[in-house]
Amino acid sequence: MSILLEMREITKEFPGVKALDRVNLRVAEGEIHAICGENGAGKSTLMKVLSGVYPAGSYDGEIHYDGQLAEFRNLRDSENRGIVIIHQELALVPELSIAENLFIGNERAQRGVMNWHETFQQTEQLLKKVGLKDSPGTQVDKIGVGKQQLVEIAKALAKDVRLLILDEPTAALQENDSRKLLDLMLELKAQGVTCIIISHKLNEVRYVADTVTVIRDGMTVSTLDAKGLSEDDIVRDMVGRDMSNRYPERDRRAGDMLLEVEGWNVWHPEHAERQVIDDISFNVRAGEVVGIAGLMGSGRTELAMSIFGRSWGRNISGTARLKGTTVDLSTVDRAIKAGLAYVTEDRKSLGLILDETIRFNTTLANLEEVSTKGVLDQNDETRAAEHYRQALRTRTPSVFQKVGNLSGGNQQKVVLGKWLFTGPEVLILDEPTRGIDVGAKYEIYAIINELSAQGKGVVMISSEMPELLGMCDRIYVMNEGAFVGELPAAEASQERIMSLIVTE
Repeated sequence: MSILLEMREITKEFPGVKALDRVNLRVAEGEIHAICGENGAGKSTLMKVLSGVYPAGSYDGEIHYDGQLAEFRNLRDSENRGIVIIHQELALVPELSIAENLFIGNERAQRGVMNWHETFQQTEQLLKKVGLKDSPGTQVDKIGVGKQQLVEIAKALAKDVRLLILDEPTAALQENDSRKLLDLMLELKAQGVTCIIISHKLNEVRYVADTVTVIRDGMTVSTLDAKGLSEDDIVRDMVGRDMSNRYPERDRRAGDMLLEVEGWNVWHPEHAERQVIDDISFNVRAGEVVGIAGLMGSGRTELAMSIFGRSWGRNISGTARLKGTTVDLSTVDRAIKAGLAYVTEDRKSLGLILDETIRFNTTLANLEEVSTKGVLDQNDETRAAEHYRQALRTRTPSVFQKVGNLSGGNQQKVVLGKWLFTGPEVLILDEPTRGIDVGAKYEIYAIINELSAQGKGVVMISSEMPELLGMCDRIYVMNEGAFVGELPAAEASQERIMSLIVTE
C-alpha cells in the first residue's frame, strides 16, 4: 500500500500547554487507521492540525499528503484535497432538510439559483450509498442520532472525500446503530476511501481498524498492526500501565432502604396522548449501585429527568419516598433539597457552563452554601471548588481554569463535584462515562465506589452493558417506558438483559 498521509514531528503549543510534542502519523491509502489515547492526549488537536482548523504556521512539523507537502490554511483548503472531518458534535442544521444539509456550502446552483432537481437527485444517490431510506426532504431533527451520523457521512461523500476522519462517531449511538456505521466504514474502505477513526470503544477499533496509533500526553507511543491486537495491548499503551481489571473492586453491602419510587407515570410534554413512562416502581438501598439497562429510546433518561424535579414530561404522577418519608420532587430545587442529584448524559449543554471556570460550575447548584445574606463569598467558593478538585483528582492547573478547556473525563469530574456539593443521598448518573477514555472511566468508577462506601445510593443509566455488569448490584431492564425485569448482579448477563428487552 502506498502512503496517502504522513504527519512528521507535529508540535502544537497553546499558552502554557504543549498539546502535541513531535507526533508522527503514517496512514496508508485505502486503510482504516484508528487513533487511540486518553482524553487530553492530543488526538482531536492532531486532526484539527490536519484539517486546517489550526492553520499552517500555527504548528511546527510537516504534513505530506498524496506525496506533496501540504499547508492547509482552513477547512476549505483540506476539503478541496478530499480531506473531510466529522466531529463528535454533529455539524447539521436541525431545521433544514437532509438535502439542504448535504450541500450547505457546496450548493448545486447556477448563477446563484439553486438547482433543486439536481440537489434532490444527488441526495437520493448519496443516501443510497450510506444505506438511508429517508426522503431527501425530511427535516434532520425528525430523524435519530444514528441516522444523523449517516447524513454527515453522506455530506462528506458529496465533497468527493478521499480521506474521511471520524471523531468518536459512535459515542452517542446504541449498539445496532454503531454496528451499521462501522459496517459502512468497511464498505467505504472497499470503495477506496481511506478512514481515520478516533474512538474510546476498543472493541469497535478492533472490528474495523487495520492499524492503530496510540498517543499519550501529546506524544506518539506506538503504531500497531490491528490484526491479533488485544484490547489490553491498546489500553497498556494508552494509560502507561496494565489495567487487567477494568472495574475497581468494591465491598458490596446494601444497607437500609433509601429511595422508593412507586407507580411513576409520565406523559410526553408535547404529545398529550403519548405515555412515555408507564407505572414504574423501583428502589435503591444505602450503599447500593442500581443500574438501568435498555435501548436508546426506551425511556431511561425521561424517567430520570421526570423524577429529578419534573424537569421533563407532563401529567407526572406517582410517589417517591426517601428513608421512608414521602418527598416533594415537583421542582428541581425541591428535588435537590430532598436529597437527589442528577448528572445529565449531555454534560456540555446541560451539565456545565463551558465558558465559566471550575470554581463557578462547582458551586452553581448550591450557591446558598457559599453565600451570606445573598452575597457570594468568593473565598468560600474557591475552597469548595478546590476541595472537589482534589477529592475527585481533576487534572487542571487551578479551579480558575475554564471548563471548556478540560478533557471529557475531567469535565465529568466537575459535573460530579457540582452535584456532590449539594450533599445528596441519591445520585442519578445518566451515561456517566460517555465519550471518555478507559483510564478516566476507571477513575469515575472509583468515585462511584467511594460514594457507595459512604452510604450514598447510586442509580446508573448506561448503554454499555459491560459497564452495568461490572459496576451494579442490581439491574432493572427497561423497554418502551416500562421495567420488564430486574436482575441481581450474580444472575445478570448481556444475553439475559437483551432477551428481556426483545421478549417482553
